[in-house]
Parts: sequence; C-alpha cells; structure tokens
Amino acid sequence: MTTMRASSIICVLVLLVMFSPPAAAGGDRNEPDRTPANPGPIEKWREMRFGMFVHWGPVSLKGTEIGWSRAGERRGHRSGRARKGIPVEVYDNLYKQFDPVRFDADEWVRTAKDAGMKYLVFTTKHHDGFVNFDSKLTDYKITSPQSPYGKDVVKQLADACRRGGLALGFYYSPPDWHHPDYRNGQRHRKYIEYLHGQIRELCGNYGKVDILWFDGLGGKAADWDAAKLLKTIRTLQPEIVINNRCGLPGDFSTPEQRIGGFDRRRPWETCMTICRQWAWKPNDKMKSLAQCLQTLIRVGGGDGNLLFNVGPMPDGRIEPRQAARLREMGVWLSKYGRSIYATRGGPFKPGNWGAATCKGKEIYLHVLRWPKEGKLLLPPIGAKILTSALLTGGAAAVTQTAGGIEVAVPEKDRQEIDTIVVLALDSPAFDIAPVDVGPGKSPEGKGGKR
Repeated sequence: MTTMRASSIICVLVLLVMFSPPAAAGGDRNEPDRTPANPGPIEKWREMRFGMFVHWGPVSLKGTEIGWSRAGERRGHRSGRARKGIPVEVYDNLYKQFDPVRFDADEWVRTAKDAGMKYLVFTTKHHDGFVNFDSKLTDYKITSPQSPYGKDVVKQLADACRRGGLALGFYYSPPDWHHPDYRNGQRHRKYIEYLHGQIRELCGNYGKVDILWFDGLGGKAADWDAAKLLKTIRTLQPEIVINNRCGLPGDFSTPEQRIGGFDRRRPWETCMTICRQWAWKPNDKMKSLAQCLQTLIRVGGGDGNLLFNVGPMPDGRIEPRQAARLREMGVWLSKYGRSIYATRGGPFKPGNWGAATCKGKEIYLHVLRWPKEGKLLLPPIGAKILTSALLTGGAAAVTQTAGGIEVAVPEKDRQEIDTIVVLALDSPAFDIAPVDVGPGKSPEGKGGKR
C-alpha cells in the first residue's frame, strides 16, 4: 500500500467517525439532558426546602446497610472490590421473612409533616434489586406470593402523600446486583429494558410523581440509555424534577452526607442520615437536635434543600426516638420556618458564624456561633437597613455604616441552637450580590452509603 493511498483511507475513516450518528445507547455522562424540567416545578421543589428520605427493605431484619450488606462482586461500582457481608443466598431470601405488619403509610406522612417536611422520597428499589412495589417484571418484590406481607408499599405511600398533602418522590437504583442480566456483557441490554419498564410502571401506575431520585453509582448515560429514559419520564410526568445520578445532569445536584457549597445557580440537595446508617440499625448513633437543625439552616443558607433520611424498623414503624427527634425539628420550624421555607440563600455566604437566608426585602441572619468579641461584623451591602428585630425573641442592636454592618445581641437573648436576626431592607434582598463574611467554611460531614 502506497503512503498516499494509506493517507486517503485514514482521512475517509476520520470523516466517517466525525459524522456518524451517536450510539443508540444514549451517549456518555457529559451528554446534556435535552428535556429539563420547567422552571415552575424546580422553583416549587426549591421552596419546600426540607424532605424525608426513607431507606427500607428486607435488610432491616438484619440491621445492616441496605444493598451494601449483600456479599459478592460490586458489579459496576468504581471500587470493583468484592464485598464481605450477608451471603447472597441468605440476603436474597430475607424478603420471605419480611412482614412489616405495623407499617402505616399515613403515620409516616404524619411524622414527616410533624417534622416540617414538605416532600417524601422512598426507595422503590435499591442496589440489592428488591422491589417495594407491584412490578409486573419481577417476582423479587414485596407483592410476591412468597412475601408474607404481600402489599404494594409504594401505592400505600403514594395514596397517603396525596391525602396528607406531601409531594411524592421515588428513589430508584439503576444498578441491580440481583438481576442476572445486569452488567453481564451483551445481556445488559435486556437489563436496560427491565429498568425502563420499571420506571414506566412507577411513572404510570401511581398518579402524580413530583421527584425521581436515581442512584447510579457513577454510571454513564450509556449504561442506562439515560437520554431515552429521561425523555420517557418527562412524557409520563411533565411536572417532575429529576436528580443528577443517571449519567445526565438532571435538574439538581446531590451532595451526600455533607453540606453542599453555596450555589444560587444550580439547584442542589444534600442527602443525609439522621443516624449513621441509611437503613435501620439497632442503637445507631443519632444526631442531636442542634446538629439536625443547624444542618438544615446551613443547607438553606447555601441555597440548597435537605433530604433527611430515616430507616424504618422491620415491623414498619419509624423508630420512636427518630420520630421524636423529627417532631422536635418540627416544633422549631413551626416558630421560625418563615426563615427557611421559600427563601433563597445569602446574600451573606455561610461560614463558621452561621448562615443567611432571604425573602422579599428581608434577610434572616442565622447566628450559630457568636464571635469571641461578642459582635458579628458583616461586610457592606448595596441596600439600606430600615429596621431590625430578633425573630427568636429579645433585642438586637444593628448598626450600618459605609464600612459594614455590626450586629450585637445580649447574651441572655442568644439561643443555643440559632439566634435569628431579621433585617428589613429598602430593596429586594436577593438582588444583593453574595458576599463572604470572613475566613472559615461551614463544617461538612463525611461519608456515604457504605
């Protein structure tokens, strides 16, 4: 073959590659979602600020972590390492003993509402492949003839959320360590058909769905044919919002077990556990009321939502101590929720001192840690402070000069969890460009679903 002829062939091949249509699988992880949610549903979701996450399944019988307790290969997971845990033949048969006779969907909804939560996201299928709804595509499900419970949990929750006025969300794991075709060479295409079929069931059989929460473990869009999948979802549920864990950006980001960074442009939601585990564990260490509330406050100050997880017990009840903690949060929100719901983060960025939220012509300063000098010093803003008040009770002295803002509150009026100072301005607070208060960043948790 001459050099000229070889060069010509190479050029033709390059042109063919450049102008070939994209692969049918749906593109790579950088492919944009060409059917994003309308601004209205995103704004409505954003204004709710606080939701309940529920991780639950047969594994609660063992008190170990959902999905991750199933021994064997981590097919498709980044680590690629084998897991030690409950033997597969034991784990995959737990559902034959799973009989949550005290499950009451209306009670779960009441608990969420008592906590001040505005939406609920439930695990319809986790990585272990067990299905908590009446799917026609598998027998590994809560409604299987081999299940002693035999009732559709998702239907009960969907109906209860509608009765109780909670927005409804479905968690669904694209990875599935139980399904024989998952990550199994060419057979994976059959698994994608299964995945799409179950999503059509969830979006078509349970009325209006407000949120779809994927957990793809870093998989690419091509792994799930995500472009086609999201188009199907938005056709069946036009008002839905979708997260970013299906290989596509979706509508919002999902920092896990940590407080997300300040971001007013990209909607985001921190998902975090009330204890340490996602699924129920006996005597799991639970966060204090201060930790729970200050997490919510810092998330709101960063302009994010908080999806706060509980893991119900094997009998179907939310553990009483967890329910009590949530109700304590609700008591606080019943008094001070105006500084959280339907607000935006800023204009003062979160820091060691606390966080700020804003709404209309008001700024809410959430002072979580007072400086040693006793006064909080804030940078100048392009608006005039007309009045100030303490939402948490007492008196605040606020002085505004060209150099900045000084906030002083007597020690007797400072609250242990959060002292809320309200600044009433002469112009919209959200129009003020975000400003850093000083050195230091808000503390962030560590860890993940392991």
